[in-house]
Amino acid sequence: MHIVRSYDEEQRQLVEQIIDMGHVAVAQLEAALDVVERRDDSAARRVVANDEAIDDAERRISHEVMLLALRGPLARDLREILVGVRIPADIERIGDYAANVAKRSIALNTAPPLPHTAGLRALGMLAAGQVRQALRAYREGDGELALQVRDNDARLDQQYTALFRELLTYMMEDPRTITPCTHLLFMAKNLERIGDHATNIAENAWFLLHGEPPPEPRDKRDGTAAAAPP
Repeated sequence: MHIVRSYDEEQRQLVEQIIDMGHVAVAQLEAALDVVERRDDSAARRVVANDEAIDDAERRISHEVMLLALRGPLARDLREILVGVRIPADIERIGDYAANVAKRSIALNTAPPLPHTAGLRALGMLAAGQVRQALRAYREGDGELALQVRDNDARLDQQYTALFRELLTYMMEDPRTITPCTHLLFMAKNLERIGDHATNIAENAWFLLHGEPPPEPRDKRDGTAAAAPP
């Protein structure tokens, strides 16, 4: 019983470490969005440099998960181990995408400000909210919230597609904006991918509870392929 109790406590601590890592990644994302708006190169470089802390957390958590895997023989334990590897990997990618947004903001700052940065921020805040909700679903074992996060990804896809189309139109109307708009397109894609990783976290929260993927196929509303010129 003492060994079981110790294992359970270590598992709880591991979940908290993963949640903390997730919150750091969300803070990185919000900081990246802030430096885009403020056109602050120094702050952008700090965001890029801080990504190393998320990478370190993922390596540390992966090591601890492997140690727990040697001691958890039950089916539920095996799901916890699997999810304990998958979710930190998704969070690590979220941190990478946030750093990419900050990095591109430095290049964006060499051109005059564009009105579409407001749309980029709105998309990014939606993605940040998705990540926060996915982490809560995981921490609280809330299957309904996990499905809600998964369903809401379609809204993020639609918002991304709308911004994508606006940027294409803007570039066609004024070719001088092609370079900065291209940076914004890549940044928007990074934010859309963050939404996908939030969905992955939510799906893993569901898997942890039920031992199988969510019952219905995922609704994708990314229409950028159709919006792009042939």
